[in-house]
Amino acid sequence: EGMDLPQRIPFPPEEICMDWHQRQRPGAGLCNLGSTCYINVILQCLTYTPPLANYLLSRDHSQLCHQQGFCMMCIMEVHVRKVLRSSANVIWPRAVVRDLKFIGEEFEPDLAGDAYEFLRCALEAMQRACLSGSSEVNISSQTTTIIHQIFGGFLKSRVTCLRCQAVSNSYKAFLHVLLDIKAPSSLTTALEHFVTPKKLDGKYCLKCSKCEKMVAASKRFTVHCAPKVLTVCLKRFDCFTGGKISKIVEYPEYLDLRPYMSDTAGEPLLYSLYALVVHSGDTCLDGHFFCYTKASNGLWYKMDDESVDNCGIHAVLRQQAYLLFYAR
Repeated sequence: EGMDLPQRIPFPPEEICMDWHQRQRPGAGLCNLGSTCYINVILQCLTYTPPLANYLLSRDHSQLCHQQGFCMMCIMEVHVRKVLRSSANVIWPRAVVRDLKFIGEEFEPDLAGDAYEFLRCALEAMQRACLSGSSEVNISSQTTTIIHQIFGGFLKSRVTCLRCQAVSNSYKAFLHVLLDIKAPSSLTTALEHFVTPKKLDGKYCLKCSKCEKMVAASKRFTVHCAPKVLTVCLKRFDCFTGGKISKIVEYPEYLDLRPYMSDTAGEPLLYSLYALVVHSGDTCLDGHFFCYTKASNGLWYKMDDESVDNCGIHAVLRQQAYLLFYAR
């Protein structure tokens, strides 16, 4: 709706398997190579994303990859195989740290970074790797890579002129959702706030194509096409002050995304929590990141750099979560 059809589909959606091909104990912990906890937590959360891990373990990408030099998909393929298939208790993620500048220019090997920023850059680097040699494909085709097929969805923006009631819709692909938590105390109330219409007036007035003048308007976002894996960042950090919102924001083990869709009718869109990232510390410039992931054996583990420890769902749901990963 409102978009061109894909010229070609780099990865067929029917080949994506949301359940683990193989069930086993959790893999290795990751050595901290000097302020790299923000990298380690994202690598672990991606490693325990079933459809991505299934694909990387199949080696389908590397068998067809002709990219010279840096390729994030090839790096992730090797990394995931090491973590899940080797007998080692700890893995050194040297290849990722070595190529940090190719993943994101803002990252330095010896400086602390933000887990959300690394997730964003890692997904974009994997997306670029999937499109290598395919620069001519249209926007719709770019959203049919394995990365977009797993993490990607579409947001619908509906703008209504408050003078003549004219409506205009636009659509935007996303790989993750940022949610404001200044007022909300739960994930569901944050999602409700996200889809609540916002009034645009004063200096935020928009030009109405029908009225042909600047007018007050109402703007509403909804999830138009739901992703297979929903990745949520709870906005705990103020990018201007560096301060942090440290309150507990409740999040469920199972989430129904249907109430936040453009079409709220129909069957529930149920998601299951399988990973989350926690930040301990007072500001975004200090502290430590660790994560919780659900392994292929169905059990939860706290992963804190080198250590991998079994834990229960009650401990998982009591955390001061920063990033949440849900799978359909």
